[in-house]
Amino acid sequence: MALIRHRTTHPATEIVCFKEGGFYFMFQIGDKAVYPGHGVGVIEAIESKRISGKEQIFFILRILENGMTIMIPQDNVGAAKLRGVIRKIDVRKVIGILKDRDVAIDNQTWNRRYREYMEKINTGSIYGIAEVLRDLHLLKEEKELSFGERKIMDMAKNLLVKELAIARNVKESDVLREIHSIFGS
Repeated sequence: MALIRHRTTHPATEIVCFKEGGFYFMFQIGDKAVYPGHGVGVIEAIESKRISGKEQIFFILRILENGMTIMIPQDNVGAAKLRGVIRKIDVRKVIGILKDRDVAIDNQTWNRRYREYMEKINTGSIYGIAEVLRDLHLLKEEKELSFGERKIMDMAKNLLVKELAIARNVKESDVLREIHSIFGS
């Protein structure tokens, strides 16, 4: 990931651009960004703070789902896997993943599957989250899911619904209805 900085007259209003997968993301106050495992948030502030004698720039992100506030050091944007909301054009790929039925069902123990699903969710990749939701729905057709798997399925669904609704600029209920129709539930 290439990081490109543009300073304005004050370091706390710095605009940070980074390149990931051929696309440039720029975060400014008011932008929506995705924080892995927590979902979509809004950059409410860009603040300069002195920590251990060193001046650092932080993005202040408020998660839309629950109002939680997260401070992300500008230098750790890549490590934190903070990314922009997917583009409307990329939604098709996510829907394609959800519709794909040509996948092998994982026959590992539920706790091993749980760990693997959580790892995918924590990468922040919307495509990985879509795979988790699809795989759990397919597994659910074969057997009852564990409590942990049901919680992960709900988490994956909530993360997807919020981001897809924002990417498409539609209501979350519309996205939820589409997901239910994909899985026939």
